[in-house]
Amino acid sequence: MKTIQIFDPALCCSSGVCGADVDQKLVDAAADIEWAKKEGIAVERFNLAQQPTVFAETPAVKAFLERSGADALPLVLVDGEVALAGRYPTRDELSRWGAKTLSPRPAASQCCGHCC
Repeated sequence: MKTIQIFDPALCCSSGVCGADVDQKLVDAAADIEWAKKEGIAVERFNLAQQPTVFAETPAVKAFLERSGADALPLVLVDGEVALAGRYPTRDELSRWGAKTLSPRPAASQCCGHCC
């Protein structure tokens, strides 16, 4: 199984529901990340304000920050390789990187009657 690591900018919390300025993109990302974890996808999340040592000790992240700066976060690594920068991953991306296949329920017209 692949490991997905998300390196957040300095945040007071990971949910996005902090203070007066709620960032809906962060709220959506937090929900998608929780979904991925419940699906068994290995997702780790690191906050620059709370875990700066992890940023400094992860070579790909350290090089990224030296080149692009903290304003370019979030950064997503998949098995240690940069997969995405500057935005949070979608549920589909988390699923693809985590080697999970989303299988939607068949439409009524496609159903054989045995599975539903």
